[in-house]
Amino acid sequence: MNISVNPDWWKHLFDEVYLLTDARSVCDQEITRREVDLICKLLPIKPHHRILDLCGGHGRHCFELYSRGYTECTILDYSAYLIDQAECQASEKNIPIKCICSDARNTNLSSESFDHVCIMGNSLGYQKGSESDIEIMKEANRLLRRGGWLIIDVTDGDYIRNCFIPNSWHEVGNDILVCREREIVGTYIHARELVINKKKGIVRDENYSAQLFNVKLIENLFVSAGFQNILVSDGFSPHQKKGDYGFMNHRLIGIGRK
Repeated sequence: MNISVNPDWWKHLFDEVYLLTDARSVCDQEITRREVDLICKLLPIKPHHRILDLCGGHGRHCFELYSRGYTECTILDYSAYLIDQAECQASEKNIPIKCICSDARNTNLSSESFDHVCIMGNSLGYQKGSESDIEIMKEANRLLRRGGWLIIDVTDGDYIRNCFIPNSWHEVGNDILVCREREIVGTYIHARELVINKKKGIVRDENYSAQLFNVKLIENLFVSAGFQNILVSDGFSPHQKKGDYGFMNHRLIGIGRK
């Protein structure tokens, strides 16, 4: 097996199909609540604090934070589709959350604009080498006020290696079948995702990859980006039921202070 991955796969994969294939993780309100419980436990967030959800997708964490009284929330993501979904939800619910479509490596936002930055849902490790991840985390550092905190949530690479599942599939509703084929190449996992509509045929046939992080790699990223008071822990899984949830079963959580 040789899964060839376009290095720019992340620029187009996060769309309406992604919200179907990963719905069990990114569209499940209870999963989001558990993740936000963790954010609130690990970070000293106060109601007036300014929070940036960097690589925030369709804004699920920000909407949950807002519902808990943290009203100064901003979502930033590269995907125009996901940001449009966030804007629609904010408009429908009359929630004053800012939604920005931009590159996390260069947001064009003002320095020291936020008290906390979150990078959740395995949003690092998309490109070969650590340069892009360091750029994102340095940008997070620039955006934080002095004493502000960054929290990141990535897949636990050691768990993936030890419990490697080369093939998986699951159904979405009655019509959609999601099949995944995987291989480990060095410190990365490559995957082919085939999405089939039982009535209409193939919806998506795309390859993608992700870095297999471990505690040491995450610590090094925080140090390289200029953070202090670094703490990285493993063993977090918001999923209570057994199953193959792609790379979202077991996570590493890292925090660092500017």
